[in-house]
Amino acid sequence: MLPKGWSRRPLHEVAEVRTGLAKGKIGLLDPVELPYLRVANVQDGYIDLAEVKSIAVERLQVERYSLRRGDILMTEGGDFDKLGRGAVWDGEIDPCLHQNHVFSVRARNELVNPQFLSALSGSEYGRVYFLSCAKRSTNLASINSSQLKSFPVLLPPLAEQNRIARILSIWDQAIATSERLLANSRTQRQALIGINLHLPSANPDAMAPADNGGFPASVQPGIPNLPATPSGWRRIHLRDHLREVRRPVVLVDEESYSLVTVKRSRGGVELRANLRGNEVKTPTQFYVQAGDFLISKRQIVHGACGVVPPELDGAVVSNEYAVLNSDGQIDLQFLRYLSESRYFQQTCFHSSIGVHIEKMIFKTDHWLNWPFNIPPLAQQKHIVEILDTASREVAAISEQLKALKREKSALMAQLLTGKRRVKLPKAETEA
Repeated sequence: MLPKGWSRRPLHEVAEVRTGLAKGKIGLLDPVELPYLRVANVQDGYIDLAEVKSIAVERLQVERYSLRRGDILMTEGGDFDKLGRGAVWDGEIDPCLHQNHVFSVRARNELVNPQFLSALSGSEYGRVYFLSCAKRSTNLASINSSQLKSFPVLLPPLAEQNRIARILSIWDQAIATSERLLANSRTQRQALIGINLHLPSANPDAMAPADNGGFPASVQPGIPNLPATPSGWRRIHLRDHLREVRRPVVLVDEESYSLVTVKRSRGGVELRANLRGNEVKTPTQFYVQAGDFLISKRQIVHGACGVVPPELDGAVVSNEYAVLNSDGQIDLQFLRYLSESRYFQQTCFHSSIGVHIEKMIFKTDHWLNWPFNIPPLAQQKHIVEILDTASREVAAISEQLKALKREKSALMAQLLTGKRRVKLPKAETEA
């Protein structure tokens, strides 16, 4: 049941739905090269202009596919969370086109506030509708223009829409501020890693080379080039202080085991599954202990390594992981930060063999022969303290950002469906 004063109308009655420009046309007459927006540019509530491509279009078609300030860009599909995602175009680039996988919705401003409509399409209400009618395949989904035109828009009075849009824009500003803080904090952390380790970062959004040879951003394929050894440091081979350890597991059918995995791009060691012994598909398993340094032999080319946290002490891994320990001269937390250097990642790439990036296998013995610059143990621990502080700051801002997004999502679910009403000033109510 709709709140008093609200109505429900199909999108095509309150806005014009415009399809985008298909790429790849040849034989254009009087072509002109213009920027155009793709699905990747349409984020949840805002337009990301970091990487805007260009496309050739006939000059006569420019007006047909050009965006106007206030147009709502909605995505045709992709991952489930991208389906129907909306953002309002504020005209930063003029003229600017949009591709055929992005719809442009031009609202009738006397009926609907564009910011309100964009929020509605990206809310849980919008996603439920789009998923109900979308064409799906594996983890992808897409909608067509007819389905978008039929989207049942909830319409409070325009004054109430405006008020809701203003409230949500305040939350958007808070989220945008937190995202900038997070980006700055991550950049600062990467800079600290480079300064303290005397090595460039492997982080793909910080200091990675622009040309990655066609490999994914998580891969660093270049030739390892170790800089000169800093004063007071030693140039050593990792084999001098690291060793691979094996603690075999005898699987018992009805006993429970915690299986762990390592995320790409140094995302850390985490629980993969809790299984009984008779459910573990790979019979060759090994125990890990808190503080072990873990390397995924199949995924280290993507930076999959990390230190086992205390809560996963006693978990198990298959023989597709290298479990490393130190003789005490290399702090394994220091090694964890060293893994964020480009040099470390390049040595892992060149210690792996295979014909395809996703089928390469890491050779531990080969990798342990690479030279590294290592400071005295006391300095290693001091560097770890500095970088731990920076990491905690990043984690705190990241959690704050997640909390803001959760709170905004909960508020949207109430405001956009009328479960919670906004109070309008008397002048707006009378109008």
